[in-house]
Amino acid sequence: MAGDRDYKMILGAFLQAANCSNYAASWRHPASDPGFLTAEYYQEIARTLEQGKFHFGFIDDRLAMPSRYNDSVEDTIRHGIRAVKLDLTPVVMAMTLATRYLGVSATYSTTYHAPFHIARLFSTLDHFSGGRAAWNVVTSLNDSEAQNFGTDAHEGHETRYDRADEVLEIITGLWDSWEDDALVLDKKAGTFADPDKVRRLDYEGEWLSSRGPLTVPRPPQGYPVIMQAGQSVRGREFAARWAETVFAIFRSMDAGREICNDLKTRAERHGRSADDMKVVTAAYAVVGETESMARDKLAYIESIAHPSDTPVLLSELLNYDFGQHSSDELLEDKHLDAISGSRGLAERMMASGIEYPTFGDFLDQSRRGTIWELPVFVGSPTQIADEMEEWFRSGACDGFMVAAPYLPGAYQDFVRMIVPELQRRGVFHKDYKSDTLRGNLGLRRP
Repeated sequence: MAGDRDYKMILGAFLQAANCSNYAASWRHPASDPGFLTAEYYQEIARTLEQGKFHFGFIDDRLAMPSRYNDSVEDTIRHGIRAVKLDLTPVVMAMTLATRYLGVSATYSTTYHAPFHIARLFSTLDHFSGGRAAWNVVTSLNDSEAQNFGTDAHEGHETRYDRADEVLEIITGLWDSWEDDALVLDKKAGTFADPDKVRRLDYEGEWLSSRGPLTVPRPPQGYPVIMQAGQSVRGREFAARWAETVFAIFRSMDAGREICNDLKTRAERHGRSADDMKVVTAAYAVVGETESMARDKLAYIESIAHPSDTPVLLSELLNYDFGQHSSDELLEDKHLDAISGSRGLAERMMASGIEYPTFGDFLDQSRRGTIWELPVFVGSPTQIADEMEEWFRSGACDGFMVAAPYLPGAYQDFVRMIVPELQRRGVFHKDYKSDTLRGNLGLRRP
């Protein structure tokens, strides 16, 4: 271990506003609550997370059903493979209304939503939540999303990120269009706000323009916390410029240290401090009173997976129809070059040194749609806390995005058994120190 760190572990919850958790098979688990179409379902999860002093819930999203596999939604609908995806705005509001300190991050696409709309929405959410909103910036992934918004095909990977830079320039400019003390509200004098402290943006870029000013005063946090999960080379460069919390997936501590160091070095090249960026990684936690009980839980969780989960979700993620190939067909460079969705996963798999002679090998090694897609911490509370503490203290990450193999029970178990053990060791806070998400994450106010 690298010794004690002068700050505590960050804990977020990796969520979906969907019929299942990140584990597509989770809805089949007998302990899963089927109330995913109700506000109370998300509020119960939020209250559990706040009881465990989680910093935030992070809600992933797509703008289409998984439909790239065989150019069909049949498997998606029949087997419930992330078939339902709710609008995140009311979900965020429901969760924040049920809590006092928990931050909530909503995913919103720079490709399919106008910058002014995003700026106004997240500024409003930040006001209504008292400074607990975060935006997970994505450029979206696949042609199905494009077609839902009236475009035949999704933009290329590099173009999406170049355009996203302009989106962030506009949005941060709009958030800055009101100074902190612009509101006067002097009823006697009849002065609502100081016009010298509210200004137009007048942004003109290669792809986008925006006049401004924003119609919402400056958010309580200055900016809602900006989160991002791109792991391709271009995605890391985008994160280095903009992201305050980066969600990175890796399977080993060595890989985590490499990613953390790379991201923070890139951020410093953009004139930022390494402290301006927190890197969290995803993991499932399957906990039992004993290791044997946890292993039994894990075996059952694995057993409810369906063979369609992997090809359906991998086709969605990589924007490539794996249904057009048999499992024993040879995988060639031309096929990999055709991937235009998540370049981060493709780059990691191609750089792993593992050979994928057939499409079946590639699907198996991707682990997409299985519990093993992410690292799995399994065992007693002490065993899981040992692993999490080692990852954190070694500098592999600043914290974890905890995924749930079924809901809400997996989070209830985590809060009941693992959180007290992390707190006892002094690596996780015992209470919130700020009313805002930014304050609890130790991020400076813009």
